[in-house]
Amino acid sequence: MIEARELKGLLSILPTPTKPGAERMDAVDTVDLDESARVVEQLIKDGVGGIMALGTMGECATTSQADYEKFVDCILSTAKKRVPMFVGATALGSHEIARRLRFIRDLGADGSLLGMPMWQPLTTEGAVKYFAEVSETFPDFGIMVYANSRAFRHDFGVDFWQGIGKSAPTVMSSKFGGRNILKEVIAATHGRVNLVPNDGAALGFAEESLETTTACWSATMGPHPATAMMNAIAARDMVRAKEIADELHWAGEPIRPYVSSFEVFAQFNIQLEKVRMDAAGYVKAGAMRPPYNYMPEEMREAAMENGRRFAELEKKYASMMAPTMGGGEA
Repeated sequence: MIEARELKGLLSILPTPTKPGAERMDAVDTVDLDESARVVEQLIKDGVGGIMALGTMGECATTSQADYEKFVDCILSTAKKRVPMFVGATALGSHEIARRLRFIRDLGADGSLLGMPMWQPLTTEGAVKYFAEVSETFPDFGIMVYANSRAFRHDFGVDFWQGIGKSAPTVMSSKFGGRNILKEVIAATHGRVNLVPNDGAALGFAEESLETTTACWSATMGPHPATAMMNAIAARDMVRAKEIADELHWAGEPIRPYVSSFEVFAQFNIQLEKVRMDAAGYVKAGAMRPPYNYMPEEMREAAMENGRRFAELEKKYASMMAPTMGGGEA
């Protein structure tokens, strides 16, 4: 089973690319498998430390089962175990989640980016019991907790993590945003859970706990800025890391009014991600699957500007790092 210490660098979160017409309610066979394979190959070539798929950005909730299975088979057969692959298996109930976990494990995923069942929110006791049962049912398969409080209506507080530390031994990482409780969660989980921030928060996490900040995640808009950030942190060059963090902050300015609002971001998370990834140009994310395919025009423009700014950073850092890819930042 993959362990926390094995996560390093950038974990890039994939969209599930769509064919034209995927925005229709009656669409079938919506996944652009050629683009899916291409972007996985490109990410590996560009030196990512791992790939995550089929969370919110991957439209896990709106991808049909047939499309889900074709997409998973495509990305895992393309990756060929060259980088860690975490594939989402979140669904409405545990029976379907178990079926999906079995499917992705048997196809060769290294672990699952796993949220909670999505109909009614779980209590802390219920949430811990759920992940404990996942560990018991799949004892050799790594779990990355998808700790998205907006999506799962759960605060993922210290008491949750204390329960995980005691009862869910296969939980080895988490897509995590709680810098304010970072040290408490590290203690509660005995250091065996890699708490992975987004690229914009990586510097802050490193300032709180340098030794444990070994990886960050980012949308698939180009891997080089976040890779440069993690290289700087690994080298203990915090001045350089701060310079990169400031540039990432600049790129994110257009969408900050939307992502800083708990309610607004919860309503338009998928839309913002798909539009900004498309605008950045690293991947052809394609149309959004219904019903999450409406967004106000001013929000769309803000997401496009975010993508355009990130594309500038990707071009800059790809150029700087090209001579040394595979060996760190120049």
